[in-house]
Amino acid sequence: MIPFLDLQASYRELRTELDAAWHRVMNSGRYIMGAEVQTFEQEFAAYCGAKHCIGVANGLEALHLILRAYRIGPGDEVIVPSNTYIATWLAVSETGARPVPVEPRLHTANLDPQGIEAAITKRTKAILAVHLYGQPAEMDMICEIGRKHGLAVIEDAAQAHGGRWQGRRVGSLGDAAGFSFYPGKNLGCYGDGGAVVTSDDRLADAVRVLRNYGSREKYCNEVRGVNSRLDELQAALLRVRLGVVDKWNSRRRQLAARYQQALDRIPGLELPCVVEGSEPVWHLFVVRHPRRDWLRQELERRGVQTLIHYPIPPHLSGAYAAHDIKRGALPIAEQLASEVLSIPIGPHLTLAQQDRVIEVITEILPSSATLQIAAGVDTGLLPETT
Repeated sequence: MIPFLDLQASYRELRTELDAAWHRVMNSGRYIMGAEVQTFEQEFAAYCGAKHCIGVANGLEALHLILRAYRIGPGDEVIVPSNTYIATWLAVSETGARPVPVEPRLHTANLDPQGIEAAITKRTKAILAVHLYGQPAEMDMICEIGRKHGLAVIEDAAQAHGGRWQGRRVGSLGDAAGFSFYPGKNLGCYGDGGAVVTSDDRLADAVRVLRNYGSREKYCNEVRGVNSRLDELQAALLRVRLGVVDKWNSRRRQLAARYQQALDRIPGLELPCVVEGSEPVWHLFVVRHPRRDWLRQELERRGVQTLIHYPIPPHLSGAYAAHDIKRGALPIAEQLASEVLSIPIGPHLTLAQQDRVIEVITEILPSSATLQIAAGVDTGLLPETT
């Protein structure tokens, strides 16, 4: 079986550095909010091109705390993509506000800026744009709309560590950004973790207070905060991973280029479309096919593991049944949910494994094109063998 993503390989490549980081924390005697968290926050803020990073428990909490820091709550509305992981919507709902979905562009699966203004009402307080699959959203247009209407623009950057829009890294494109460090992310830890990134001093201060029981000073609780702190050990491990994330993203880009070259003439198979100005980091390589479930079964039968991101759009989930958004109301999100299929990609997918994935797809979906193995794409970064 060719795995969708080999998480063990990330540890094997960095074993010496990761083990040293583990021992450093264990020997320090400081396991909550210590030097590792503070140093990682400084390093990741600099990496994103922002002033502040505040480590939190996970990506959902990162988004939720941003919204709370903006004092968004009951009676308010937040623009969200109709096509996203449900955590984007849940972050809004946790504040008591209402997520208002806007459809994506079919060819990118990202939020369509042209649909935003029609969804804005007097209750709207923010736009929450997702950099889905690792491709930055069209932030110039989105930020312009935000400024025009006096709305906060928040990036859900959970899948796009290191991605760029018009040369600027995600995390520095809107007013604030929420990141996830779930193990499968481009920059992942070995458990749960997340961060808020912003250049807004007041917002950063508010999030720091909220994540720590609403307190700056122990036992002095200014507001009703939560316990949402990045773990000291995970911060140390993330510092190691941060040092290689650009190299690993380069591997992903090379694999994506090989897929694009080899699979571009297969009838019925829609490949990812990259818009001008976007530099994706290929957290996922998502194709579309009208017989997606059949294609997935055939790939699995031939030893290729795949995943679906995501099979149920938030508005059709039980969690949002009370919103009473009928099937068919958001047709692009529903079409994507029925057609998308994520095929293997990751920094430790070997060329031989990728060639096998390509071979199997072309066997299942015959085309007029012969199998292409993208000669000349390899620059030495991609592993030839496991």
